[in-house]
Amino acid sequence: MTGFARVAVEVSAQSSYVLTLKSVNHRFLDLHLRLPSGFDELEMELRKLLKEQLLRGHVELTLQVERTAQAAGGFNRDLVAAYVAAFQAAAEEFELQGQPDLNVILRMPGVLQAESRPSDEDRAALAANVLQSTGPLLAELKAMRMREGAALVEVLHATLDRLAQAVIGVAELRPEVEARCRQRLTERLEAAVGTEAEDIGLNRQRLLEEVALLVERSDVSEEIARMETHIQHFRDVLSTGGETGKKLDFLLQEMNREANTLLSKTAGVAGKGTRITELGLAMKAEIEKAREQIMNLE
Repeated sequence: MTGFARVAVEVSAQSSYVLTLKSVNHRFLDLHLRLPSGFDELEMELRKLLKEQLLRGHVELTLQVERTAQAAGGFNRDLVAAYVAAFQAAAEEFELQGQPDLNVILRMPGVLQAESRPSDEDRAALAANVLQSTGPLLAELKAMRMREGAALVEVLHATLDRLAQAVIGVAELRPEVEARCRQRLTERLEAAVGTEAEDIGLNRQRLLEEVALLVERSDVSEEIARMETHIQHFRDVLSTGGETGKKLDFLLQEMNREANTLLSKTAGVAGKGTRITELGLAMKAEIEKAREQIMNLE
């Protein structure tokens, strides 16, 4: 969602403008327009155009109008007349003597007018010119966003490659870890039951069945399969394009859940189990890196 575009246009010998458009990441489309006073209708048109072209991002559009013609000095006659009338009314009501002080009146807010205001025709022509320039400016902004997005896609693919390697490492260690887990559970159950096994109606076959059930509950094959599916789905969304940020964020949440489950199932397993723990933590680290990157994807 990061981009920047700027254009300077000379409308006539007396006026020109600078139109700036920039965007950064945001969960939704957040538009901020800064225009000179008197361009309310233009602001509505610009908002409509931006909403049609952009889906997400904190977007700022700034219009700076510059007039090269020398401003003509003047004063607000209606306001001066109102001040004089108020002075005379107060003097008459309270029976006071005195005359209005022109120096004081000219210092009152809004009396002096040093800026030359454009006519309605000039403002309409300027607004039409700005709208005409906004289309190419948006195209330039979107082109920059596309370049930024392409670079982020390469970074994300590299992250997915490392994540996939960690999943492969867990899959290769799974049989040995399950065997060790089965051995540990068997030894603990036999030690707990001991020579009293026959007295309480248990036999080795029954113990092995209980061990098999516990080992099945600690099996991480489902987590591995789902993680592989999520990684492939992530790649597919990246290649499809469009509005991908929210979809990728959801997939990363699912990946993080699978990594947490994998870690909880293999906790406390000695030997190669510690290696699975290392790989699970590596998965979570890569998932967090990807989450930071997709914050800037539309």
